[in-house]
Amino acid sequence: MSFTQRLQEVREGFERPFWIANLSEIFERLSYYGAFSSLALYLQEKLSFSTEQTGTLTGLFGGMVWFLAIFGGAIADKLGFRRALSLAYLILAAAYFLIGSIGASWLAPIRNAVPLSFFVGFILILPALGIALVKPCVVGTTARASKENVRQLGYSIYYTMVNIGGAAGPYLAGVAHDHLGVENVFRVSALSVFAMFFLVLLLFREPRKADDPPPPSVLDVIRNFGKVLWPPKFLIFLLIFTGYWIVFWQQYITLPGYIHNSISATVSVEKILVTDGAIVICLTLLMNFLTKKVPAFQAVILGTVISSLSWLVVAFWPTVLGAIFSIAVLALGEIIQAPRYYEYIATLAPPEQQGTYMGFAFLPIGIGSLIGGWFGGRLMHHYAEQLHQPQWAWYGITAVGLLTALLLLIYDRIVKPGRESQPAAS
Repeated sequence: MSFTQRLQEVREGFERPFWIANLSEIFERLSYYGAFSSLALYLQEKLSFSTEQTGTLTGLFGGMVWFLAIFGGAIADKLGFRRALSLAYLILAAAYFLIGSIGASWLAPIRNAVPLSFFVGFILILPALGIALVKPCVVGTTARASKENVRQLGYSIYYTMVNIGGAAGPYLAGVAHDHLGVENVFRVSALSVFAMFFLVLLLFREPRKADDPPPPSVLDVIRNFGKVLWPPKFLIFLLIFTGYWIVFWQQYITLPGYIHNSISATVSVEKILVTDGAIVICLTLLMNFLTKKVPAFQAVILGTVISSLSWLVVAFWPTVLGAIFSIAVLALGEIIQAPRYYEYIATLAPPEQQGTYMGFAFLPIGIGSLIGGWFGGRLMHHYAEQLHQPQWAWYGITAVGLLTALLLLIYDRIVKPGRESQPAAS
């Protein structure tokens, strides 16, 4: 097929809701990763939490965002993507504003009435209520508003949009941190998602086709949950894949404090964290082309191995450049597995359950952040602060990822027999 023919396929293969949803995703991710890149330093250096508390709270922020996406997918199926997205961006604007206002005088009566960790933990959960609706809506729109012949490309475009926001967010957070103070990073995030409320309200149309089934009833939603949970082979895969995200989220959970405590106290951590998004933006479509003949499940395993080995770079080379190279290798693994992961999940979902299945697709990301926050914080406290051998923390994180790849290989050989073209039988 010629380039002109492929371009024509792309032009005709995606409906307007695909582009509006993915454009809004840039700004949602900009807000999220901007907030996430500054959160550990905000908690540790501004609010005086310990390394262990910072890890747990940072993991809570990331974990609840993705865990609640399970329920967000079912709600999105019921409300419709347009209403769900509009509501989500309003919730997010309020939530990020509150995070940036934790130390404000007008919150002092509440802040002084309860333990600070409880108060902060509650506020950090609030963005999850919005993002839980955004993610399945955007991925579901990508599935519904793209034709079969360009759908794999659609997931790569989606993931590229995610990472444009993922790269821009930390960079803008670094600028805001340097010039406005770290608490204003979260207020910039609030403005970004508030603008998306108007974009969706004015331009987004529900991506439904004439033969689409009607929205599910409450009883249908409960049944859909049951179909995902039992038989449990799909759920086993999701739980195993949690290990990948324990490894991945350390760039936001433990790396910022490690850089300031063990490498340089003055370097802009947020700008270092631009690396992941920048690599993904530049290389996702290329890697999609290079690995398009690799079966989706094998691509997930390969990406897991590469991302897991990434932290050995900073373990052996504890410098700013070493940290940048670690994130770059981490990103290479990410772009090999992530689009193919969503492709694999999409093949499992019946049309009327796309929101529910895509919601469950985020379960490993959430559990990985919750466990990764607790795990990474304690590893760094033990090896870096007590034994002064932080490289062993990175060895432990790498071991988790390699074990995950091994378990995925076993799952592929034993639990999920048969051809990948028939994943619903797994």
